[in-house]
Parts: sequence; C-alpha cells; structure tokens
Amino acid sequence: MPSAQEPQPNEAEGQSARASARRRLGKFDLSSQGPILGLILLAIVGTALNSDFASLANWMNVLTRTSFIGIIAVGMTFVIISGGIDLSVGSMVALIAGSIILVMNSLATHIDAPVLVVIVGMVVSLMMGAAFGTMHGLLITKGRIEPFIVTLGTLGTFRAVLTWLADGGAITLDFGLSQTYGPVYYGTLLGIPIPVWVFLGVAVIGTVLLRRTAFGRYVQAIGSNEQVARYAAVDVDRVKILTYAFLGLCVGIATLLYVPRLGSASPTTGLLWELEAIAAVIVGGTSFKGGSGRVTGTVIGAILLSVIGNILNLTSIISVHLNAAVQGIVIISVAFLQRRRP
Repeated sequence: MPSAQEPQPNEAEGQSARASARRRLGKFDLSSQGPILGLILLAIVGTALNSDFASLANWMNVLTRTSFIGIIAVGMTFVIISGGIDLSVGSMVALIAGSIILVMNSLATHIDAPVLVVIVGMVVSLMMGAAFGTMHGLLITKGRIEPFIVTLGTLGTFRAVLTWLADGGAITLDFGLSQTYGPVYYGTLLGIPIPVWVFLGVAVIGTVLLRRTAFGRYVQAIGSNEQVARYAAVDVDRVKILTYAFLGLCVGIATLLYVPRLGSASPTTGLLWELEAIAAVIVGGTSFKGGSGRVTGTVIGAILLSVIGNILNLTSIISVHLNAAVQGIVIISVAFLQRRRP
C-alpha cells in the first residue's frame, strides 16, 4: 500500500509526462530549428503587411536574387566548418566577371559562333574560381598564413586588378553576346528561373558532400580539433585546399549566372558579398568556431536575409536604407543565441 508521501498512479503519470516534455524541450536545437522558424515568422509578417509578398512572382524574384549569395554561401559553409574564412569572394566575383567579359568580347571578334563564345566564357569563370580557391588553400596550408590575412590581401588585390582592367570604369559585354547569354539569367525551366535551379543543385551537391562522404566528415573533424584529425591520419592540408577550391568553384558558378544580368562589371560589382555570404552561413546555424554546420541551414539563412530586405522594400515601416542595419541586428542576435555552443 503506497504511503501518504508517495505519488498516486495518476500523479506519477503526470510527473512522467511533464518530465518527458521537459526532455523534448531540452533536445530542441535552436541553431537548427531557429532559422526555419524565423523564416516562417517573417513570411507571416510579410503577408500581413503586404499581400504582394505572398505572390509567386515575388517569391521567384526573392529566390533569384538570393541565388548568387546562396551559391557562394554553400561553399563558404565548408570553409567555416573547417575553421577557416574567406573575405575575398566579393572581389573575386568582380575580377572573374570582368575577365570573362574581356575574354568573350575578344573571342567574338574572331569566332562567329556566339553560343560557343558564351560557353567558353562560362568555362573560364569556373576555372578561374577553382584556381583562385586553390591558391588560397595553398597559401594557407603550405604557406602557413592565417586565412584572414590571405583573403584580406586578395580582397584588395582582386578588386584593384579589376579596376585597372576597367580603367576605373566598367567593362561591358558585347550587345550580341548579351542577347545570347541573357537566358542563363532570365530564362526559366518549368516556370522557375534558371539561377534558382542552379542554386538548388549546388545546395544538394553540398549537402551530399558534407553529410554522405568521407570528405565531409574530414571537414567537420578538422574544424572540431585539427590536431586530433592529424593524429587520426586525416590529410588536413589536402582537405583544406579542397574546401577553398570548392568555395572558389561556387564563386565561379555564381559569377557566370550574374554576368548576363547586367552584362557588365565595375569596381562596385560584388561589393560586400563576402559579408552577406558569411552572414547567411552564421544565421543558418553553422558554428563560426568550426566543427559543425548544415548546408540546408545556410540555404534558409540566405533566403531569410533576402526576405528581410524584400519586406522592407514592400513596406514603409522602416527606410530601405536601414536594410543592412536590420540584417546586422539579426546576425548579432543569432550570434548571441549561439554564444554557448562549443
């Protein structure tokens, strides 16, 4: 017979249920679930403030504009998880864009095949991105220079070279080539813009690489503890070089999608894109200290930041000039919530 101090059966079941609920709440991972909840909340607020926000055309516009930063952010996710950083991606975009426009304009004067010329320009964009990324990886691993220093140096170098090539102005794509190249940005497949499909493809590839391959496990192991990874026979230098090369390749993909949008490159092309890409990664739940993160979180983070700007553009609650300030507050808030993460 139970004593007066012991809980009765119904009371014991209630205590068990409450304990179970507390355990479930304890398992709630704010870093993984927070971005999607924030995006849903923003979608509700945006729809309440302006009915045009929920239109398909507006969402396609948001996703298309997100594609450039999102593709770069997928590559940046690998670099940050491995414990590195790349501050030069915006300047890299500018230099690659200017270079491939010069290449295509030059080829167009000798080859009467615009499609072939555009394909060559796209291949050059990918090759330049991968080469710049590999160069960063080699300087960091073999040169034993901190990633911050290497990419800070190339940040200024890339943009200065582009400014020199453009003679301080803009490099413009030949009009005939613009007509041929235009569908790469303005075209659609099944009603969805081409850049969005490419963004989705890069995100899927990034997710598989990070979660389903030995390379992805090595990247996370290096970010968690580089010395332990070395003791575990992981080729740390090779993996780091590959992460920067992958990021450079992502920059090349984003650039070949961006060039047909405006058909020109100037010293302001890609300005501050590096900060937007890093912000998307951090908002998406990847630890800035390395060791953990998700590509899906980065995708949501990039969309979330774009949605904030879109809501400000569609409403008059806050001046659009304060867009960066609002995004900054969101980034700081997420960093505050992550401060206790290992």
